[in-house]
Amino acid sequence: MEENQNKDGQLNIELDQEIAEGTYSNLAIINHSVSEFIVDFINIMPGVPKAKVKSRIILTPQHAKRLTKALADNVRKFEEANGEIKDYEQPTMPMSFGPTGKA
Repeated sequence: MEENQNKDGQLNIELDQEIAEGTYSNLAIINHSVSEFIVDFINIMPGVPKAKVKSRIILTPQHAKRLTKALADNVRKFEEANGEIKDYEQPTMPMSFGPTGKA
């Protein structure tokens, strides 16, 4: 840890190219226990009956709360600069969606 901090107390964070490209997600499923929050990020595509978890992030309850505050602050700043984000009602999507056969 000491070698990752410079004399100004700033943390030196490395971002690999593969991680920098990111992973698209249009669904997040959140579960929790008394000791952790688990966030699974999923990419669901129309017409594909199966979706895989693309990334799983495990947080302590304290970090989950800090993340919530940080996201709310960033949404507020985004809306101040770009206008209100419209929150469209999402239709209920069954987990077994996709093409179905007809007899």
